[in-house]
Amino acid sequence: MALFTDGAIASIEELSGHDTQLLSVATVEGIDVTRKLALAQEELGIEVAGLLEGVASPGVYEVAGLVGGMAAIPALGQVAVTPPLKLWLIFRTLEMVYADAYNSQLNDRYSGRRDEYHEMATWAHDHVIQSGLGIVANPVARAATVAPLPSAGNLAAGTYYVAIAWTNAAGDEGASSVPATIAVAAGSFSVQTTNPANVKGWNVYCGTGPTTMTLQNAAMLGPGQTWVQPDTLSTTGRPAGNGQKPTYRLPVPRTIQRG
Repeated sequence: MALFTDGAIASIEELSGHDTQLLSVATVEGIDVTRKLALAQEELGIEVAGLLEGVASPGVYEVAGLVGGMAAIPALGQVAVTPPLKLWLIFRTLEMVYADAYNSQLNDRYSGRRDEYHEMATWAHDHVIQSGLGIVANPVARAATVAPLPSAGNLAAGTYYVAIAWTNAAGDEGASSVPATIAVAAGSFSVQTTNPANVKGWNVYCGTGPTTMTLQNAAMLGPGQTWVQPDTLSTTGRPAGNGQKPTYRLPVPRTIQRG
């Protein structure tokens, strides 16, 4: 699972999967769905941070005894994007889109959809509360996109998609980077990465398409190491991943949703 702070955690395609009329409405009413998605995630970030702060409120929990003697409340950067949290964002975004559409035209059809998605956002929020926030004890951020460089070798000519993922000391892997591409006519390619302090290694994923990238290195690469793609593209490794699973679920106090 990606971390909440890894970047956009839902796509327009996922929004359209829940509302097939979304893009048509956005076009007719001049609504920037990408911007609404970003604003909704910003709002949720504030609300999730508030839930984390609520854990430390007097009479809610004894902080030191939350999970195995935890000494501090987790930060937003430790929150994993669980399915209920993602749905909360999706429904909040759709609510915002239809609220804008209604305010533009005062069309009752839009107000009905707005109210429906408000209820669904509340439902998803309640599931986040019931299940708790997924917390990663030693989070690894989504890796930065690499810039593949031409290198000596005999890799088959073609266009290759390349992504990397950072790992922590335990070998836990964060979300893979956004793929980069390189056209190879003759030779091969190499990649390097500059990593944060808590990153102790990294892995390389490559393929001939963005959805077919698989692990290429047999052993974890160390900080500062350069990866030169071998002449044979491995297709048997695991696919590029979406990040770490939560180490534990953090119970959070219920808050009143905005109205």
